[in-house]
Amino acid sequence: MPRLQEIHANLVDRLQEARDQGWLGEVAAIETTMAAAAQKLEAMRERAAQPSTVHLGMPDFRTTAGRLTSDC
Repeated sequence: MPRLQEIHANLVDRLQEARDQGWLGEVAAIETTMAAAAQKLEAMRERAAQPSTVHLGMPDFRTTAGRLTSDC
């Protein structure tokens, strides 16, 4: 996530430069890339907020522990 935040910050700088230079095609491309980066960052934040462990419970062997087979 830190790397993507760094990329997004760099895109902000590049967007300003493209606007200053009047590079309209570059402005559109950078805005599209920034939107995708922002969407990915939001998804990463949502994923980080979710619990990372799952409680599976404890297996219950009481019902099978005392069984005998009739094959003996």
